Amino acid sequence: MASPKLPSIDLQAVSAQFRGLQGRHPGLWPRAPRVALLFALLLSVLGAGWAVYWRGQIEELEVGQNAEARLRAQYVDKLTQAVNLEALRKQKDQVLVYVNQLEKQLPSKAEMDALLSDITRAGIGRGLEFDLFKPGQVVAREFYAELPIGIRLVGQYNDLGAFTSEVSNLARIVTLNDIQLSFQDKTNLITMDSIAKTFRYLDNEEIAQARREAAKTRAGQRPAAPGAAAGSATGAATGAAAK
Repeated sequence: MASPKLPSIDLQAVSAQFRGLQGRHPGLWPRAPRVALLFALLLSVLGAGWAVYWRGQIEELEVGQNAEARLRAQYVDKLTQAVNLEALRKQKDQVLVYVNQLEKQLPSKAEMDALLSDITRAGIGRGLEFDLFKPGQVVAREFYAELPIGIRLVGQYNDLGAFTSEVSNLARIVTLNDIQLSFQDKTNLITMDSIAKTFRYLDNEEIAQARREAAKTRAGQRPAAPGAAAGSATGAATGAAAK
């Protein structure tokens, strides 16, 4: 059985329909030019609609989709936190207990003298001789104060080691820094120079004072305003001219 033949298109006849259209009403054009005109008008309408309306709508849709994805991620994050809320509260309580334990290891201002006595007794109890025990200037931090103490001890090596161990086991926090050891040939003893640092917590009044001093320091480090500098220079120049 023979396959049906496709209709043939006479391109010359079609192109002939586009000749002589100038000055004629489009309604009187042949079929091919009218179809081409309608197709061009349809494309123009679609392009204008895309540029004026649909493009903005698609951009708003993309913004909304991105916002939806972000909100979903936030929801999952908050849901995870809500599920683990009880565990997070327990961790918070544990951290607070740990912080309170550390704060108890910091002596108050009234307890500093007793702590210094503990350090001295730790050395004397080991048979060590203090050649120097000089508390330095208190350094105030944001929530605590640091007291450096210059010490020089003379004794046997084992006794010095036992002293450092006993200091580390004190109820209050004491650190030994910048340790230097030197051997004395005449006495066969060892001299240990060190900076012992102990810490205490600040009361509310001291914290407020430390913050005020820090604010004054930051204010003093700010550069002078250009207007003020210009005014000073102008005043200096005027004074020089008057002289």
